[in-house]
Amino acid sequence: QVQLVESGGGLVQPGGSLRLSCQASGFTLNGYDIGWFRQAPGKAREGFSCIRSKDRSTYYLDSVKGRFTISRDDAKNTVYLQMNSLKSEDTAVYYCARAKYGLRYPTFSTYDYDYWGQGTQVTVSS
Repeated sequence: QVQLVESGGGLVQPGGSLRLSCQASGFTLNGYDIGWFRQAPGKAREGFSCIRSKDRSTYYLDSVKGRFTISRDDAKNTVYLQMNSLKSEDTAVYYCARAKYGLRYPTFSTYDYDYWGQGTQVTVSS
């Protein structure tokens, strides 16, 4: 069955870095856009980065642009999220998700994603 498993979360000080991984199984990553989302306590789940399959183009919300980098290795069926210059407001549970097949545009809407990982906690605190 389709599964996405995130890893790499943890506790980091402000200004620090983490690298999250999203391991896909049960399907071939090639052909699907993948997004990263996060959800802080009491807040809605927020999409903030995605990477397209067809041309590897990447997209970011302004709040993470220049600090976060999304990448993918289709041979390993894995998507990565390098997070630098972390801030306390980046504290959240981070999820990766598979976009519905055949989307013609990049999207951060949860309605456009059909499979989700279980999430990994990222805490930025001194």
